[in-house]
Amino acid sequence: MLSLADSDMSRLLNAGDPDPVEWINATGRSPIFLTCEHAGRAVPAALGDLGVASAEMDRHIAYDVGAEGLARRLAERLDAALILQRYSRLVIDCNRPFEAEDCVLKRSDGTLIPANANVSDAQRRGRFVEIHQPLHEAISVALERRQAAGGPLVLVSVHSFTPVMRATGAVRDFELGLLYNRDARFAERLAETFSAANADVTVKLNAPYHVDDVSDYTIPVHGERRGIPHVLLEVRNDLIHDASGQEAWAERLAGPLLLAAQSLEGSSDGR
Repeated sequence: MLSLADSDMSRLLNAGDPDPVEWINATGRSPIFLTCEHAGRAVPAALGDLGVASAEMDRHIAYDVGAEGLARRLAERLDAALILQRYSRLVIDCNRPFEAEDCVLKRSDGTLIPANANVSDAQRRGRFVEIHQPLHEAISVALERRQAAGGPLVLVSVHSFTPVMRATGAVRDFELGLLYNRDARFAERLAETFSAANADVTVKLNAPYHVDDVSDYTIPVHGERRGIPHVLLEVRNDLIHDASGQEAWAERLAGPLLLAAQSLEGSSDGR
């Protein structure tokens, strides 16, 4: 674990800055445990506005549009625990390992991030220690307690994706992506249960990208290493940008998530 040495930098977060971690329904009884790593758009006061125009902070480059609202509604419908992360991923990406180049981005989808242009190693470490680590320590503690207590457990990381990438023009012409790396069992079950209930929706496995140890953190560290069935949800953000869309997609997803979790419980070998 990284540590913050007082000798090489001062603290980033001050009294007026929000805590990086927000718990929702911490005692929820569902076997499904929700995380939302790109929920927030907060920026520490010490970093000002990052040099980024306010309109840019409304885009997917700053946070996962609609993911927080969807995650909150899923937590309510499922009686599931949810951990949200409050800071913009332009400060630090809480779904990347420290070593990843895009853990602190200098440019995102064509937009320059001036405050990150000359970030020092010490500043990068400070952001990681004060924002990234508290989130994942909270997830670790919660999952360890649940595993120790026994019973079924499924990790679901809630995200959203933009329909069109501004920098490249790449079009994502589907609605839902179900992502995984080494362990496909829950993603594949969820693809089946969701498609059975939502024939009008195009579902793709490992799109718009593939989970791996370099470009992701939550699934490799908290799902794979613990042997917990898991999936990273990617919902197209134009479908969940407002409350009605978030409610509709929470309704679409809640039943299939439970059915997929129950089908794993019923398998003698977890597969």
